[in-house]
Amino acid sequence: MAEREKILEIKNLCMEFPVKRREKLKALNNVTFDIYKGENFGLVGESGCGKTTLGRTIIRLYNPTSGEILFNGRSISGKLNKDTRKYVTDNIAMIFQDPISSLNPRMTIQEIIAEGLSIRGIKNKEEQRRMVVEILDKVGLLPEHAARYPHEFSGGQRQRIGIARALILNPSFIIADEPVSALDVSIQAQVIKLLLEMKKIMGLTILFIAHDLSVVKYFSDRIGVMCKGQLVELGDADEVYKNPLHPYTRALLSAIPEPDPIREKKKKRLYYDPQIHDYSKESPEFVEITPGHFVYGSPSEIEQYRIDLKEGINIFN
Repeated sequence: MAEREKILEIKNLCMEFPVKRREKLKALNNVTFDIYKGENFGLVGESGCGKTTLGRTIIRLYNPTSGEILFNGRSISGKLNKDTRKYVTDNIAMIFQDPISSLNPRMTIQEIIAEGLSIRGIKNKEEQRRMVVEILDKVGLLPEHAARYPHEFSGGQRQRIGIARALILNPSFIIADEPVSALDVSIQAQVIKLLLEMKKIMGLTILFIAHDLSVVKYFSDRIGVMCKGQLVELGDADEVYKNPLHPYTRALLSAIPEPDPIREKKKKRLYYDPQIHDYSKESPEFVEITPGHFVYGSPSEIEQYRIDLKEGINIFN
């Protein structure tokens, strides 16, 4: 079996923000993982765990405190000079979480989507118009929509505009930051279907950030679980859902609503208490339990996870 090609490598990435004069908030704590070319990688966790910070750091909206980011083998985590900035913007694009606040209300859709073309150096208005109409058609919008303003569209349409803006420069890697969290369930399905279609047409690799695990499982090939800036579990989507090992992952999965009201009523809820971990005597590591399935824990915790996996413990009974 041929080895898969890595498109993104994250190595010991840390991101700190100053809170007070001598205090800092560690939003990312030694995060390490790879994303392979052509895959959908899902990143899940509760609000405030560092998911969006990670996405913004990858695209260099934030300067990482330490660690390394490699894209196609090239470091993009160093000094953000003109060359590095161009390389990032040529290859990586971001779909932002809120389709309302991420679109300038004073600009037409034509101006919003074409802004990246102007920065790239494509300044011919007719060429811009042609390219904008073409990408609007791909995301299911009409040519006449280009002359309108963001407030004239529904939430789902605004998110399609955000997707068009991200795709107009033909990137190879997309960071989708909770692209469906602000949308109705029926519209969520449309947007996810659109992303999958665009991935197939354009050969995209997607980092899909969300807190809805049911959506992530449907969309993703592999899943990473984040808790308080730390990656605590990673593996194939089916494996993580079938055999969750870290207590935080188990708690997240137990919170997914069941469509059957009887099963929902009987389902066991799990709650995660960070105090269960005692790392004062044993240092935790990110360890591969089975091929491709990693979990964060101390040596004694890792041993217990191996036992749980071997015995096939059902966490919901």
